[in-house]
Amino acid sequence: MIKRKFLYWGMTFLIIGCLSGCGNKGTADVGTETVPGTSLESSEESTAEPVSTPESSQEPENTQAPVRPPLVVQKHEITMDAVSPADMVADMRIGWNLGNTLDATGGKGLTSETSWGNPKTTREMIDAIVDAGFNVIRIPITWDGHFGSAPDYKIDEVWLNRVQEVVDYAYERDVYVIINCHHEDWHFPSEKNKEQASTILQALWTQIGERFRDYDEKLIFEGLNEPRKKGTAMEWNGGDYEGKRVVNEFAKVFVETVRATGGNNTIRNLMVTGYAASSNKDTLKTLRWPKDSHIIVSVHAYTPYEFSLNINGTAEWDIEKDTKDIDYLMQTIDEVFLQNGTSVIIGEFGALNKENEAERVEWVTYYLSKAKEIGVPCVWWDNGSFQGNGENFGLINRRELTFPYPDLLEAMMDVTE
Repeated sequence: MIKRKFLYWGMTFLIIGCLSGCGNKGTADVGTETVPGTSLESSEESTAEPVSTPESSQEPENTQAPVRPPLVVQKHEITMDAVSPADMVADMRIGWNLGNTLDATGGKGLTSETSWGNPKTTREMIDAIVDAGFNVIRIPITWDGHFGSAPDYKIDEVWLNRVQEVVDYAYERDVYVIINCHHEDWHFPSEKNKEQASTILQALWTQIGERFRDYDEKLIFEGLNEPRKKGTAMEWNGGDYEGKRVVNEFAKVFVETVRATGGNNTIRNLMVTGYAASSNKDTLKTLRWPKDSHIIVSVHAYTPYEFSLNINGTAEWDIEKDTKDIDYLMQTIDEVFLQNGTSVIIGEFGALNKENEAERVEWVTYYLSKAKEIGVPCVWWDNGSFQGNGENFGLINRRELTFPYPDLLEAMMDVTE
């Protein structure tokens, strides 16, 4: 999760936001691009992040990128079932993000995990989440600061081991686990930076793919979190032509790189993300990826913005008046992706605590009910924050292993049962 703030300039401020899943064994067919489809025009979106670092509004200096090594499929035995994206998402109940933890960017080495104020992740913490009823755990991971220089961009072994340890806490509980590249500073989506970023992307996902290649279908790879032009006017407005085109190139590099690591990764379900993980319909319609039978699209959506994401917005929820944004979000996902055979996961959603648990219960009941109607699982963004004037999306007290908002939790479980 990234600390995001987005103000959409237009005729209206209808904002759908985002913060910062048996078959036979076989091989995915990577080839021609997949086109998500067409639908009604729209320009509604919002995004935001719970944590921010100073960002330059200039494109990064582009040093000469080494030539990307050719992708040759590594020969390894496939040991898992080829589960279709549709079957996988149908088996997903409700998800939870381990936010502001392995994706934190302070400190150095292993100390980065706790640099944003959350405690070190424990097996007991993950057990509490699974025991509460969550069967999807998304583990945001920042690799930036934990890998070396060109040409190898080698990931620090100690960091990779720690990531694997946390993954195993969830994986061994037989729930779905999503890992990604989260707060990265190297993938500014410009033509100038494209080759350098693609080289790093290939190097990282080759190493990650090789490390987790033997894990079964319960482990899902998500290429990038919210790739966007940080610090520019295009950051949260749905993106410009160049940014969206380069993000599509990143999706291609990600998919092809993972497939080339062979074995289970040739049929593993992968999540691709459009520009900024935006829920803007026009932006979603431009998302492209290689033709592949094991792709799930990730969308982030905190909506309605004034209720769910704007700290200074409303704490009131009126079921008679405030549902149109959620309805529009689900209609968009259905028209752009589901009707064209592409499965979707809402990888981040949530509503800030404004001392309004009763209202949040009504909101989450409606939100999850509409998502369930179209068959889209949702993953709550939990940044571990409960106090102060920031974005308080905390759901579990990670130190005491308690749930301070029991009615909210119960509503989430009731709807997704």
